[in-house]
Amino acid sequence: MVVIVPTVVATDAPCTGLSVIYNDDKTFNSYLFYPKNPEAVIVDSEVIANAPVKFLVAGMGDALGTYFEARACDRTDAPSLESGGITRSAMALCRLCYDTLREYGAAAKKACECHVVTPALEAIIEANVYLSGVGADNGGLAVAHSFYNGLTALGGHSAPHGNCVAFGTLVQLVLERAPKKEFEEVQQFCMEVGLPVTLEEIGITKDEEIRVIAEKSCVEGESIHNMVSDVTPDQLYAAIVAADALGKEARA
Repeated sequence: MVVIVPTVVATDAPCTGLSVIYNDDKTFNSYLFYPKNPEAVIVDSEVIANAPVKFLVAGMGDALGTYFEARACDRTDAPSLESGGITRSAMALCRLCYDTLREYGAAAKKACECHVVTPALEAIIEANVYLSGVGADNGGLAVAHSFYNGLTALGGHSAPHGNCVAFGTLVQLVLERAPKKEFEEVQQFCMEVGLPVTLEEIGITKDEEIRVIAEKSCVEGESIHNMVSDVTPDQLYAAIVAADALGKEARA
């Protein structure tokens, strides 16, 4: 029996049936899938309320990609992360994850800053761990997580996984030609809770770094290929630059 007791909710990993394998130089290697998910995941809300708020915020960034990546997979009839079909109930769970983030994210962050447990904080704990974890397992991954995997090729980056996934979600929306209203809604959420909307906020300041990310995000086997139209490194590079420009404009 496997029981997970996370002391931070910085990713949706506790509920997933996999491990992410990295090379010694901190670059992404592969996903290692297990025969089943943990039997139980127990989260003490008091512990989370007294953990550094940056972990809660990073968890919201990881959870932010859940709905949009699953939606992309559903559009192409791509397999879920667990290699099954994507059901209507899975998509409903992913959508609930996004709606919960938007509804309670800012209030949950404030509660964590004050080290108190509130209904908003408990809702975000559920979103970060359960809704995102089970949603991703039964939904799928697309650009947001490929962007993060590509970024690890730079080695030794300091930005949290969830922060990178949040920016990668904005990049995915650019690639999808998402409606302006939807893009701005996601961008505004990021700014509201302290997630990045520019490359500089995740430590990327050089054009050659963007080129490396774009190349490594598009290697064979990456989830970016679950998109409706397959994405080339040049297309991804352009989307990254565009998302960054829109972020700078919003910050200004």
